[in-house]
Amino acid sequence: MNADNRKKIISLEGSLKSTDTEEYIDLLFYRPIGYRWALLFNKIRVSPNQVTIFSIFLGVAAGVMFYFNDIWYNIIGMCLLVWANMYDSADGQLARMTGQKSEVGRMLDGISGDFWFISIYAAICLRLMPEYSWYIWLLAAITGFFHSKQAAMADYYRNIHLFFLKGKAGSEFDNSKQQRALFRSMPWKGNRVRKTFLWFYGSYTASQEKSSPCFQQFFSALRNKYGETMPETLSQEFRAGSLPLMKYTNILSFNTRVIALFVSLFIGMPWLYFVFELTVLNVLLVYMVVRHESLSSRLYKKL
Repeated sequence: MNADNRKKIISLEGSLKSTDTEEYIDLLFYRPIGYRWALLFNKIRVSPNQVTIFSIFLGVAAGVMFYFNDIWYNIIGMCLLVWANMYDSADGQLARMTGQKSEVGRMLDGISGDFWFISIYAAICLRLMPEYSWYIWLLAAITGFFHSKQAAMADYYRNIHLFFLKGKAGSEFDNSKQQRALFRSMPWKGNRVRKTFLWFYGSYTASQEKSSPCFQQFFSALRNKYGETMPETLSQEFRAGSLPLMKYTNILSFNTRVIALFVSLFIGMPWLYFVFELTVLNVLLVYMVVRHESLSSRLYKKL
């Protein structure tokens, strides 16, 4: 490998998915720090999957700290959660820098945030149960359901945008039919982990597709008409319409919801975090889906 190629591979910009889909806080803080962690982990031969596992432990520990009605314990939890997200950034950057991408890595990366927020939700519920009884668990369950929808559609729209920007190689844009066909074609013997992942991932992808019928119609027509090679003008038009929605996908992901969580802890009213997810973030989710479906419908008519 020559020096120019190596420089390209290990540059900060080269470790990003795309500046189109990156949030300002990530570009300013998490990505530069994650990049330095990735360089260190690469030097000491720590794999991306190991980094992801470290982030899970940090995120779960952060949730435990939110159980205590003590601001200093909560601040420790906030620091641990920020640290976990640094590692969540570093694992992807390390994988792109070194080419260590795998389905297991995608599975771990996908569930790491789930572990964090399950821990956070449970800690808040246990903390508030003496005051709100089991009702707080009901509120958390409803919030968690919508949280999963918000995160799933944000992830889906980012990967669609990356697909139209970089193609299949630069995104994780998959469809449920392919995933289910792959699941059925694979024997259980010797493939238990991968088959389990494919089963859950196929269902996850199917739920994303169900929530985006106009896009499915447009994309199916696009493939039927042009196959794998779509016109650049149409691709550019889709990206131009999709780009303004990327800020909403970022709001529905990590930073904004964590800022709301931290504020609710600082004022001693952690239940407000659930209210924020159910109101503000759900309104943004509906708006984002309506805008994306409208874009897809308009381009479908052009076809």
